[in-house]
Amino acid sequence: MVFDSHVVTRLEHAVALVNALTEGEARGRPYVVPTGAERWAAVEAAVPQDGGSALARVETAGAADRLADTARRMRVVFEAVAAGELDAAADGVNLLLRETSARPRLDRGDAGAWRLHFHGANDSFASGVGASCATALAMVVGGGALVERLGVCTAERCDRVYVDVSRNGARRFCSVGCQNRVKAATFRARRGVG
Repeated sequence: MVFDSHVVTRLEHAVALVNALTEGEARGRPYVVPTGAERWAAVEAAVPQDGGSALARVETAGAADRLADTARRMRVVFEAVAAGELDAAADGVNLLLRETSARPRLDRGDAGAWRLHFHGANDSFASGVGASCATALAMVVGGGALVERLGVCTAERCDRVYVDVSRNGARRFCSVGCQNRVKAATFRARRGVG
C-alpha cells in the first residue's frame, strides 16, 4: 500500500465514522444511527484516542451531530467511487475540504518530532477529525489508481464502506462476516439448498 500509517489511520477513521453514523444496512440487517449518549460512544469507538492527536475531546451532542453530518458527506464520496463516478467523488471531497476548513500544518509532537496535521491548532475535535478524514480521502481520490481502494460492501443487504489496504487490492466486503455470508449463500445455491 502506498499510504503512510498516518493517512491509513485517518482513512480508517473515515470508514468507522461512515459505518457508525450513517443509516442503511449492515450485514443483512437494517442499521439505525445511534442517538444521545450512544452516538458519542459510537464516535469514541470510531476515532479512538491516539497519543499524537492535538485535538481536545469534548463530549457534546453537537460534536457527535457534526461528525454525523460529516460522515454522511463522506459516504457520498465512497458511493461515488464505487459507482465509478470520480467527478462526483472529487466534488464531494472538495465540499468536505471546504466545510471542514482542512489545511495542512506542522506541529511538534510529544517526542519533539514534527507531525503533519490537517487541521488548525485551535480547531474543535469534530472539525479536526473531519478535516483529517477529508484530507485523507482527497489523497486517495486524487491518487489515480489508489481511488479503487475505497469501496462499498458488495454483499447483499449491506452498504457499509471500507478502505482496502491489502497488497492485492481485491477486497469486496466490509467485513469477514459479509464475506462469509456471501460464500455460504453461494454454496447453498450450488447445492440447491434454500
